[in-house]
Amino acid sequence: MTTHPLVGTRRFLGLGEPLATAALAGVAVGAVALVDPNEPGHYPTCPFLALTGLYCPGCGSLRAVHALTNGDVTTAVGLNVLTVLAVVGLSLLWARWAWRSWTGARRTTVAPAALLWSLSVVVVVFGVLRNVPIGGALAP
Repeated sequence: MTTHPLVGTRRFLGLGEPLATAALAGVAVGAVALVDPNEPGHYPTCPFLALTGLYCPGCGSLRAVHALTNGDVTTAVGLNVLTVLAVVGLSLLWARWAWRSWTGARRTTVAPAALLWSLSVVVVVFGVLRNVPIGGALAP
């Protein structure tokens, strides 16, 4: 049985969006890897922190990504555990998207509303906990 010569080309073209997204993410992560956020003056201060003196759920994320790019998972988790978990989750979702694009499979499900609301609650609770004494270990 022979296959049409464009079958492989269609598969590769189907990866366009996932590959473009990976390239953009790679450029952003590469910039954070090269320009150390631990050195003052390279990145702006978190506006929420500057205005309120409180840590937002994203505070420490640039430094956590920088630590991850240097293979220092322990430091990254200490700076922002939520960012580390998000990197893992988004990487898995990207891999699933790329696989679907490669195989030509259609997306058959959407994220349930309960999951999206739960993630929102986790982010808010994380933001509150890192600013109170009991959750001090979560502060960057």
